[in-house]
Amino acid sequence: MEPGYRLIKMENKKCNFCGSLHFDKRRTDYLYSHQGRYLLVPNTPVEICLDCGMIYYDAKVLKEIERRFFAIQRNDEQPDSYIELPQIAYA
Repeated sequence: MEPGYRLIKMENKKCNFCGSLHFDKRRTDYLYSHQGRYLLVPNTPVEICLDCGMIYYDAKVLKEIERRFFAIQRNDEQPDSYIELPQIAYA
């Protein structure tokens, strides 16, 4: 286990992929996409299975990301910033 991470044994929760009970709470970048439009959400909370690496997002977190994505698309909210992504087709 990497330094600074803590082993969390989740009660009544096990990994859907490997059955492990060992999880770690972390934060990661989440890329939401819908019909060719994207929203990058840094510092998104996740739980990661320490045995197989499966990543779990809380449903409330995903619903809030989705809500904010559509609010930005309607110009009801503004994003914190914009980034430019290079694009290249795989040949």
